[in-house]
Amino acid sequence: MNLLAIALGGAIGSVARYVLTGFIVRLGGPTFPLGTFVVNVIGCCVFGALAGLTSARLSISPEVRLFWFTGILGGFTTFSSYAFESFLLVREGHFLAAGVNIAGQVLLGLVTLAAGYYATT
Repeated sequence: MNLLAIALGGAIGSVARYVLTGFIVRLGGPTFPLGTFVVNVIGCCVFGALAGLTSARLSISPEVRLFWFTGILGGFTTFSSYAFESFLLVREGHFLAAGVNIAGQVLLGLVTLAAGYYATT
């Protein structure tokens, strides 16, 4: 049941990302990745709002949590998970770990993306 919840949510989130990104690109043009930028910001906002609601006011089942957080938001943007995990590290006072996570994922992501790209071209 968990995998089905994730798969259905992931399909919804991925389609939503594709549609919204396309809409934003049609509005703003392709010179800056504004579609991805907007998707990441919206995803972070929704992730934060749902995380706040489910930690303080709203009780949801593990399946519904997987559907929303891992499925829909994971399909929409994994950046929201990265931002939330970084936020938790900062909130818990683990500033070094937060800095390593934030800088490390960005820098290593760019380096390994370039390595993969150049290894195949």
